[in-house]
Amino acid sequence: MPKLIQVRIRGLILDERSKSPIVILQEEGGERVLPIWIGEAEARAINMIMAREKFERPMTHDLLLLMVKSLGGRVVRITITALKEHTFFAEIHLEADGEQILIDARPSDSIAVALRAEAPVFVSEEVLQSSGQSGLGVKSTEMTKDEKAAKLKKLLEDMNPGDFGDYGI
Repeated sequence: MPKLIQVRIRGLILDERSKSPIVILQEEGGERVLPIWIGEAEARAINMIMAREKFERPMTHDLLLLMVKSLGGRVVRITITALKEHTFFAEIHLEADGEQILIDARPSDSIAVALRAEAPVFVSEEVLQSSGQSGLGVKSTEMTKDEKAAKLKKLLEDMNPGDFGDYGI
């Protein structure tokens, strides 16, 4: 089994060059970040839950989670497993009736579901090594929260989507 690194969703930014949203993942307790270019609809779904927005009727990712729960299941975690030909792959790990179920999914949809389910997000070490960026460059304990935020913002502003390949957006 590949080594998995737990990450947290740092936020969403807009790539000024391509006008595409990017979800930023950062390893827990570490400095590496993984930018993933995503679609606008998925960015809205992620942003909605991060902003704690509520809607009268369930949105697609809410509906998916409601279906899993109504069938007696739960989202255990999501894992970004691979990067092949400039496309990230992910799995949603479910548990139902004592059985483990893996669902192939796009990372952006997986992240939207994980946020709603309050499930952890993991990235395989291989993906993080091949596509991750060194985040802050200084031990986190040596920087204030504002200094870390400014350093990360600068790193993200300097990123070029071409450095990570063409993600078809």
